[in-house]
Amino acid sequence: MRIWSIHPKYLDTKGLVALWRETLLAKHVLEGKTKGYRNHPQLDRFKHTDKPIESINEYLATVYNEALTRNYNFDKEKINWNFEPSILQVTTGQMEFEKKHLLTKLNIRDKEKYEQLKNLKIIEQHPMFKIIQGEIEQWEIV
Repeated sequence: MRIWSIHPKYLDTKGLVALWRETLLAKHVLEGKTKGYRNHPQLDRFKHTDKPIESINEYLATVYNEALTRNYNFDKEKINWNFEPSILQVTTGQMEFEKKHLLTKLNIRDKEKYEQLKNLKIIEQHPMFKIIQGEIEQWEIV
């Protein structure tokens, strides 16, 4: 499961679809609708919020909106839109790690997207995240 801290606009088609599916799975985990993945480290940052399910819905809303800009047909009904915005933190180290990780994936499966992004100095975060100084997040599997 990969729930990216980077903005979903950087993902290729496979990456965005995978993010949608994996985040829906994460939502089901937080809602207690599945027994698998309950202890997945990428869920920790949502679990530690005051309202984990609202936070995951907010995260999904951005993914859904990115899909709309690409004319993809994601199911809007999968999101509870009655969430209050929240801010989660992500470290500079995590953002850099994810940028490199994404570029590695894109170099294999979407050369055009790779060429567009390979020289980016700064990559934007998902809008619900605030970037702070720090190393790769402790929950990341390196």
